[in-house]
Amino acid sequence: MSRFFKGSDSESESSSGEDEMQQQRPVASKAFQFSDDEEETKRVVRSEKDKRFEELTTIIKGMKNKMKIKDLGNVQSEFDALCKAYEKARKVVDKEGVPRFYIRTLAELEDFITECWEDKEGRKKMNKTNARSLTTMRQKLKKYSRDFEKDLENYRANPDEGDFDDELNAPADDLESSESEDDLPPASAFLKKEKPVKPVKPARTMDDDDDDDEWSESESDTSDDEDAPADYTNMAAYFLKDKTTEEKKDTKAQKKMKRRLAAKDAEKEDDEGEGEWEEVTSKGGAPLVVEKPKMFAKDTEVNHEAVSKKLFEIISARGKKGTDRQEQIELLKELYTIAETNNLGIAVSVKISFNIIAAIFDYNPNIAQCMKAEMWDMCVSNVKAILVMLKEHPDISVGANITEDSESLETSPYRIRGCILTVVERMCEEYTKMLQACDAHSTEYVERLRDDVTVCKIIDDIVVYLEERATSEEICRAYLRKVESCYYKSGDCNETQMDFLCKYIYTKDVTDRLRTRAILCHIYHHALHDRWFQARDLMLMSHLQDTIQHSDVPTQILYNRTMVQLGLCSFRQGMTKDAHNALVDIQSGGRAKELLAQGLLLQRQHERTPEQEKIEKRRLLPYHMHINLELLECVYLVSAMLMEIPYMAAHEMDVRRRMISKNFHHVLRMSERQTLTGPPESMREHIVAASKAMKTGDWKACKTYIINEKMNAKVWDLFQDKDQVRDMIVSKIQEESLRTYLFTYSSVYDTLSLVTLAHMFELDVYKVHSIISKMVINEELMASLDEPTETVIMHRTEPTRLQALALQLSEKVGNLVENNERILEIKQGNFFFNKNQTKPLRF
Repeated sequence: MSRFFKGSDSESESSSGEDEMQQQRPVASKAFQFSDDEEETKRVVRSEKDKRFEELTTIIKGMKNKMKIKDLGNVQSEFDALCKAYEKARKVVDKEGVPRFYIRTLAELEDFITECWEDKEGRKKMNKTNARSLTTMRQKLKKYSRDFEKDLENYRANPDEGDFDDELNAPADDLESSESEDDLPPASAFLKKEKPVKPVKPARTMDDDDDDDEWSESESDTSDDEDAPADYTNMAAYFLKDKTTEEKKDTKAQKKMKRRLAAKDAEKEDDEGEGEWEEVTSKGGAPLVVEKPKMFAKDTEVNHEAVSKKLFEIISARGKKGTDRQEQIELLKELYTIAETNNLGIAVSVKISFNIIAAIFDYNPNIAQCMKAEMWDMCVSNVKAILVMLKEHPDISVGANITEDSESLETSPYRIRGCILTVVERMCEEYTKMLQACDAHSTEYVERLRDDVTVCKIIDDIVVYLEERATSEEICRAYLRKVESCYYKSGDCNETQMDFLCKYIYTKDVTDRLRTRAILCHIYHHALHDRWFQARDLMLMSHLQDTIQHSDVPTQILYNRTMVQLGLCSFRQGMTKDAHNALVDIQSGGRAKELLAQGLLLQRQHERTPEQEKIEKRRLLPYHMHINLELLECVYLVSAMLMEIPYMAAHEMDVRRRMISKNFHHVLRMSERQTLTGPPESMREHIVAASKAMKTGDWKACKTYIINEKMNAKVWDLFQDKDQVRDMIVSKIQEESLRTYLFTYSSVYDTLSLVTLAHMFELDVYKVHSIISKMVINEELMASLDEPTETVIMHRTEPTRLQALALQLSEKVGNLVENNERILEIKQGNFFFNKNQTKPLRF
């Protein structure tokens, strides 16, 4: 009995009417269709995963076809479409994971692009569209593959790793197709299997009697099929062969897979024979222990020639695009270990160490960025090691003037190309950049600042090493590095050492730059340690103020720092006039922060370009070398106050009086413009209030505004000898207040007692006598001293306030009359000239 129809012996059913047959035929056609013309596709409900993966596979097939003919323009279009389809499938990928066929496609595409790019002859023959598409694809694919970096590494490490059920379930026709497609599982592999449903069996009709023989044959054929299932979804599900049974293991797909595995094993053996290595991972994706790279083959003799050749191979990749800088450092370290193990000599170790340090310096390609902490530690340790080796083996000569051909690494005396002084200088520059990159108020800066001791120790060692064998030029460079590392510190270098180092540079240096920087550092060191007269004399003898504008920017910054320190030194010594003269150029423009390289200011007139901003940021000094800007401004304003207030009192009626300090006058004007003046809070407000008190001769109020808790905390406690500085300021306030009092009220008094003045300003009588004597000698005060009575007799030669105003009025009226007469004469002359004017002759 046929399994397609229900069996029945009743003749009534076989002889049923024509209407009944026509109604039952559609039922039979829904269960099974025998005619191709009447074939209808059954609708299958698929999940989102099936749809998305089928879309991906379709695009991949099209892209691989374009790759065969090297149609790079369409390859780029297909790749863009693939990326968009992958983004649509993002939800499925996040849930199921990245499909392996997608990673395989990216790897094959990378290999294809790399092959096309390395084929220089083929690139020359490309048209413009393909060449442009190749460049674009190379950049796009490199950027896009970063998100799949780990998956690509795992795939390339073991391409046969993972689940191959997709390939095993693929139809044979698909697997036997082109090489580009047989790695790609068909979309049907990702379709969900439907639950088996029993089909509806149709009833047999009268029209089928003619075909009884055929049906009987089919029934006999199907009855012989012992493996026919009882339940199935459709006929295709049954007629597909089962490839998972034990008897049918060696299918075409498996055979092809075995051939590919054998080919890849052969490739791996060839790679091992060439001495190369690759990353190996376990089946689960976890990385196994990677063996160290084999620098030499097993039978290679490790000698000087082999190591030098391998070293040349490694450093030849330096600076090339695509070179892994970290790998270069590791290879050089491995080569150093091999050289030490085989006892190739100290010269080879020094040579490799120089190259390790050079590779560390090249690790960061951006010169504006600082070195990483681990790289810095590695650099310092290698520099220390080189210095130790050079000190212990005097027969080693190193220098930049030694050529590669004249090197001697096998026999003593050894000659090696490399400059240890240049290495130390570069190390100091990297250390400065690391300090610049740190937040000055963080613990990271403090921790990094601890390396300053190590850096200074290395500089001391290089100075000792070069003193015995280097040229005078190299010794000058080493001495200057030593000077620049300690000139701004209080106790690292004493006066004798600094004099010796700087004077050697003065006599031996042949370049102006080293000598100029040495002089400025020497002056700074003198001023820092309150040796005012030595610092002043050295500055005046050098005449740097006349030629400094021709120097480079870092030297000009050092000059500004030196002048500031010179002004602070003179202020501590009580020489306020010299302090004002030294600080006026820095403070007058309001750009002290920028001139001292302690920060950048916004410029109103023009903006900096990004490149200019980067250059200026690289010039900034580390925070521990900064000079307190508020302290600097306070010293300048106090010095200006002590000079300007007595001068203003002496020339109150002088119309043509000049300003000593424009900045100080600006601060006073800004204070006078305020509608409401409250108690002083900032440093400037304290100095303005003190100036107003000094104008009236009230020195006590002036002292209270200058010396108080707020000002002590902000300014005066920052000085090393703070008590001495405060006493000096009080003494200066008393003296200048006395001078201001005499200038202001000299026209009121006939005589003044020296004892009374000394009591008013709490000064010694001898000090008062000295101040008034200087004023009389300089003709600032028209008076005379009576020694027996200790009084000052005013001569009253100076005009009173009313007389001075009258004189000013008469002078202005006279100037006005002269101007009017001059204008009248000009007008009359023009009138007579116009009346008698004739036409000029033309030639």
